[in-house]
Amino acid sequence: MSSMRGKVLQGDIPALSQELCERLLRDLERAKRPVIEATKCSLDNSIYNHKVGYLTPGDKRIRTELNVASVKKMSRAIFMLEILLRNIETGAVNTKRELYYISKGEVKHNKYLKPIDFADQDESDSIIDFICEIIECYREELNCYANDRGGQTYSQQLIVEETLSDGGRAVIDLSQLGTSPFQPKNRPQNLTLRAKSKIDYCLIVESEGTANTLVANGFTKRQNAIVVGAQGVPSNAVRGWLRRIQDQLKVPLYFFGDLDAYTMQNIFRTLKAGSAASLIRNSDYSAPEVRFLGVLPEDIARFDLDDYPVQENDAQEGRALKKARDALENDPFFRDKRNKGLSDILRWLLEHKRRCEQQAFFTVDPRDPTMPEKIIVEKIRKGNYV
Repeated sequence: MSSMRGKVLQGDIPALSQELCERLLRDLERAKRPVIEATKCSLDNSIYNHKVGYLTPGDKRIRTELNVASVKKMSRAIFMLEILLRNIETGAVNTKRELYYISKGEVKHNKYLKPIDFADQDESDSIIDFICEIIECYREELNCYANDRGGQTYSQQLIVEETLSDGGRAVIDLSQLGTSPFQPKNRPQNLTLRAKSKIDYCLIVESEGTANTLVANGFTKRQNAIVVGAQGVPSNAVRGWLRRIQDQLKVPLYFFGDLDAYTMQNIFRTLKAGSAASLIRNSDYSAPEVRFLGVLPEDIARFDLDDYPVQENDAQEGRALKKARDALENDPFFRDKRNKGLSDILRWLLEHKRRCEQQAFFTVDPRDPTMPEKIIVEKIRKGNYV
């Protein structure tokens, strides 16, 4: 299909779709079984090169040949593709949830479509993802948007210009928002960033609540910094927003979060290098230059932080430890020599089976609400990060 993975533009999609459908039709007319190929988005087809900085797809493809088992999947793909192409033509946009109901409406009004009806949204979601992997395009280029938002963002120095759908522009000065955060929508490529005065760094806080606390206690008034609440596992919107900050502002990015296996794999690695499930979009939805500020293992003794044992008999914590072992063996990100410091943290977690939350820094001096800020600033100044 496309020659540039993850870089297919919306204007290319109708022609690529027509080419696909014409090929399938020609095969059917020649009594030949049609085949659809798609990028395999999984860890065993993930490549990590530190010079690129994010996971990219290898050469493995998913091959779907028309037969009794696959006829429904292939028919559903063409059915949903028609709906998406109609949106591109008219300029309409929809969420995945809305597209599920639109497809149900089509079936309701055409009895011949009943055999390919979706039983639930998971089925239609997987078909939308399948279409993206066939064409190698972003879901947003199909006018399909998730309802997620970029992380809550605070700064006294940052100005954001947004290009609107009607061609107009909106200018947002974050210093004028008072206590309200700026939270970009899930297409950060429409945003242009500039600094009205010097910005030293961007601090990404795993917990939105802790990010809000730091700001409420005056962090952005005393520091020439951007603070972003990442809200746990970073959505595409959060990752795309931080990529925008990295590329346009050229400031260092530091991640402040919990010290545990789940955070290292599901949150930090996804933020820094993307995910295996979204190989075709990691180039725009990852921030390869972000550093892990902590909590670091050495921080526990240095600041006498409260930590606690991991309960291996707990299903969730047990799965996180198992995934950590698998990551050290199979994840190309953690296997790369340039990421030894991060894989060493995973090994420490597996060996000691302890965890420490970012909020533990509030125990250092419980009577000084700015102590976590002082520690963060000191760690950045001294290079105490990975």
